[in-house]
Amino acid sequence: MIILDARFGKLDSVRSALGTAVAPVVWMGNAPGQFTDWMGSLFMSRDDLLEVNATLEARLLILERRALKYAALAQENNELRRRLNAAAALDDRVILAEVVGVSPDPFSHEVIINKGSRNGLSVGQAILDADGLMGQVRQTSSFTSRVLLISDSSHAVPVEVNRNGLRAVLLGNGKVNRLELVHVPDTADIREGDVLISSGLGGRFPRGYPVAEVVSIDKEPGEPFMTIEARPLAQLNRSQMVLVVFQPEDESDEAERAPEKSALENGEQR
Repeated sequence: MIILDARFGKLDSVRSALGTAVAPVVWMGNAPGQFTDWMGSLFMSRDDLLEVNATLEARLLILERRALKYAALAQENNELRRRLNAAAALDDRVILAEVVGVSPDPFSHEVIINKGSRNGLSVGQAILDADGLMGQVRQTSSFTSRVLLISDSSHAVPVEVNRNGLRAVLLGNGKVNRLELVHVPDTADIREGDVLISSGLGGRFPRGYPVAEVVSIDKEPGEPFMTIEARPLAQLNRSQMVLVVFQPEDESDEAERAPEKSALENGEQR
């Protein structure tokens, strides 16, 4: 029988018939356990129902949190697309840099990035993160540059209200989460929640980049100007990756210096 089953498969039909004949026995053997489980499901205790209900509520909360997270990610994606389109409209070239150091001086708000003069950086170039203007290049070396943040007490940015074009100057006051908007008349049309963007005056910063949001307005009786505080939109103390902005005139200057540099190098080779 072993030889017939191994070599010729003659016992397959016999094995199938035996399995069919034994199936009712197997079913009868499992019937008591299945009947007990069925009866238990009919008479579930109150504690079990409360436990199941609590488990379902926990799962529902998890799913709702995930839905909110996905909605926030979708909104962030749309916002990034909008900003990329705005950057394309401004026609500014940018390069990516990483923050590699922070100034130890508590009275100086500066960071160090891993791009320098060999990458074409020069003093005065604007620095952005994903949310807004961070500052400007203060000093360059071959491989790194020092960036002065807009929160430094010596820094000022010409801005305008995005809603109506009202121009003013935004000053740093040494606080990483607060800026001061100065020389705004008490009759000016400005509100809490207004977004301040760079105006481009002075030629230092490109026009149209978000800088801060107005958070408080204080009007003193008899004073010609209002006291206005704004919150910087850039993550000044948390951003790790930043963008260095090259304005069109920076690129043209770099192109004009290229032939001179090439001629100088050729002269040195001769």
